[in-house]
Amino acid sequence: MSYEKTFKLVIAGDGGVGKTSLTNKFITGVFTDSTKITIGVEFFVKDIKVETLGNVRLQIWDFGGEERFRFLLPTYVKGANGVLFLFSLTDMVTLAHLDDWMSILKAYDPHLPIMLVGAKSDLKHLRKVQTHEAIDIAKSRGCKGYVEVSAKTGENVHSTFETISKLMWKHLQKQQG
Repeated sequence: MSYEKTFKLVIAGDGGVGKTSLTNKFITGVFTDSTKITIGVEFFVKDIKVETLGNVRLQIWDFGGEERFRFLLPTYVKGANGVLFLFSLTDMVTLAHLDDWMSILKAYDPHLPIMLVGAKSDLKHLRKVQTHEAIDIAKSRGCKGYVEVSAKTGENVHSTFETISKLMWKHLQKQQG
């Protein structure tokens, strides 16, 4: 597939929220229950067709969420066109850390498109964060959208990457005048 646009997409959030599982599901279509801890960053490339944009190449930077790696984030955010910020719907603390992450992400580009992503939507019986709470937080922090996903079932996985691709394209057009 030839592609018309290339975007650098950073996937950020606390450790264990499902960043690597979401990325693997999107890239390979396979869900893996147990993934190893991401040390620093893992890099993936995926070409997709996005309605209204055509063929898009996504350079996906899956950032290790452990606090000890957070000092690396400003380096990896440079050149990013957008961010998926993941938190676990089963753990309110992972959403409470959004402001810490946002300060780092917004320092690079205050208008960087960031989507808030509630992960593990299939674990309804363990849910701690309600949809309306997450939507309110996304709006109050200037996120460009909110979605709930399940890497296990595939719910909203592909559409999330399509949506952030469209947001990155709009942001790029604004930057270019």
